[in-house]
Amino acid sequence: MKFAFIKLGAILLLATTLLSCRGQKTENPPMRTHFNMHFQDRFNAQEENPYFENGMAMRLPIEGTVARGMLRNNSILFEGVDEDGNYVDEIPFELTRDFLYRGKERYDIYCQVCHGATGNGQGIIMTGQYGYVPAPTYHREASYNMPDGEIYSAIANGVRTMPSYATQIKVEDRWAIVAYIRALQKSQNVPETEMDRFDVDLAQLVDQYRAEEARLAALAESRTARGDDEVTAARGERLYIQNACQACHSLDGSVVVGPSFQNLFGSERTFTNGNSTTADEAYIMQSIVEPGANVVQDYQNAMVPYDFLSESELQSLVEFIKTLSDE
Repeated sequence: MKFAFIKLGAILLLATTLLSCRGQKTENPPMRTHFNMHFQDRFNAQEENPYFENGMAMRLPIEGTVARGMLRNNSILFEGVDEDGNYVDEIPFELTRDFLYRGKERYDIYCQVCHGATGNGQGIIMTGQYGYVPAPTYHREASYNMPDGEIYSAIANGVRTMPSYATQIKVEDRWAIVAYIRALQKSQNVPETEMDRFDVDLAQLVDQYRAEEARLAALAESRTARGDDEVTAARGERLYIQNACQACHSLDGSVVVGPSFQNLFGSERTFTNGNSTTADEAYIMQSIVEPGANVVQDYQNAMVPYDFLSESELQSLVEFIKTLSDE
């Protein structure tokens, strides 16, 4: 028993001694068992290196070399175009259920806020009137006829005011989004006679559609009651800014993506089909609502339809454009 008490006392004494060493300061330098790891023989970013003539430690890759995994010599896969530079018609991946659901997941993260859950171009960024160029609906003839490679290119490189998503979305996921967009196009155009094959309540969908139509009609009526049907050049100027028209149409005569609005009204417009007309009120309003109807020579059909604008809004834009003309 006595020996046990002595042993216990020795253990307690040792523990107290070890604990008393914690938190003590010393003037001695720290012990470095791997000295070369603390002080490596290397250069930091932007540091000077006298070895090279220009004194830069950070070196550009040797001309003609490619980093491992960055060759990207498959233009169809990485760019969406064939060797002749034409957009490819089909996705270079097998279309599986998992692939489509991966596209849906990525679409919901990156695309839905502008293009809408169903691809109708009515995402929250568009309906919130934040001044962006309207996202086009995928349920239009131009989108149906668009090659898969062109949609991929828009994701990878951006288009109009839409930025490139190349840094956020990897290559395979871009193609998965393209596949999901094609699925959305098919899903919104299923004949009523085939709806029985799917587990959906068609009557409920019809009721929801009618309710939304009624809501939009009531909203339009309330705007009219508030005097939102005024037609003025000042209102047209506000609409020019709110709808991001300045992204493509300048006011000073300089060419951006589309023709400048300076001296547009009353000018002679020649189209890609060889026809021509005078830019009057009817022509300008049609160009806003149906930009692909008559494409001006030397310009591409890159504008999306602004068919959501009311009659008074269209007329106000025309009045604003008139103020920019010498006539």
